[in-house]
Amino acid sequence: MKKKIWMMVATLALSSMAMAQERQPTQKAVDRINKEVRHELLMLPYYSLFDDLGYSVQGRTVTLTGALTSQHAVTKNEAERAVKGIEGVEKVVNNIQVLPPSGIDDAIRRRTYNALMRTGGLSKYFWEAAPSIHIIVQNGRVTLAGFVMNEMDKNMAGIAAKTVPGAFAVTNNLRVVKG
Repeated sequence: MKKKIWMMVATLALSSMAMAQERQPTQKAVDRINKEVRHELLMLPYYSLFDDLGYSVQGRTVTLTGALTSQHAVTKNEAERAVKGIEGVEKVVNNIQVLPPSGIDDAIRRRTYNALMRTGGLSKYFWEAAPSIHIIVQNGRVTLAGFVMNEMDKNMAGIAAKTVPGAFAVTNNLRVVKG
């Protein structure tokens, strides 16, 4: 009798471990999910250079992060819906922040964009349909996000943004990617 109970417990434990193992995606599946999430976010119709979206993938859970202007608040739900539709994604945690409407912040966004466009060689980062530099402004504080091709461009962008009238502070979170 003890032997039968022991066998049942062992069988249940093994089947639980096998089921848990099946639930964990392979690295190939996680890489595919990463690629598809990035693609879906870039394809959102109202995602602009004044918004910034990020994400992380943990197993079958995708966590969305970033900030959207209030004009693009609908993008928060669209992003979640698009990511939920990806094969292999079981849960989406939507931590995207919608920035409060502000005429002052809108003006700082435009002035920052103009300053970057006028700064030698930085305009190329805005030519694509999905610009690689994103300008986030909240309460007069400017954050530059995205990527540039070299350290000099990163530094020039930070310096240009610091010249913008009305900006209280500038955080340069641009990443340099060699490509």
